[in-house]
Formats: sequence, structure tokens, C-alpha cells
Amino acid sequence: MPKMKTKSGAKKRFKVTANGRVKSAQAGKRHGMIKRTAKFVRQARGTTVLSEPDAIIIKKNFLPYA
Repeated sequence: MPKMKTKSGAKKRFKVTANGRVKSAQAGKRHGMIKRTAKFVRQARGTTVLSEPDAIIIKKNFLPYA
């Protein structure tokens, strides 16, 4: 069997931690900051850990060797 390819978009957007959880950037920070509250913008800094159902989908379909 040939190797499975990792989705190149996924490898740029997600990282798998040592415990196998999936890290990603916070959502909602691409544009439109003027309409967001200051609290939202402040709390959406940095990265977050995906929920377990979402992490399973990412690891199974997009990052097969993670």
C-alpha cells in the first residue's frame, strides 16, 4: 500500500500535542474586528484545543499519521 498523504491545508492549521490532542488557532479573528467586542478579541488570542469529536475527524481524515 502506498503512504497516505497529509492534507497540506491541515498541516498548516493544526498541531497535535504530545498527549494526542489537536491545537488550532482561535476562530473569528480573520476580519471584522471592529464589530467584535474588546472582550471577544482579547479572549480569542493564541491557540485553543479542539473538542474531542472535532479532533477525531481531523486526525482520521486530514492528519493520518498524527
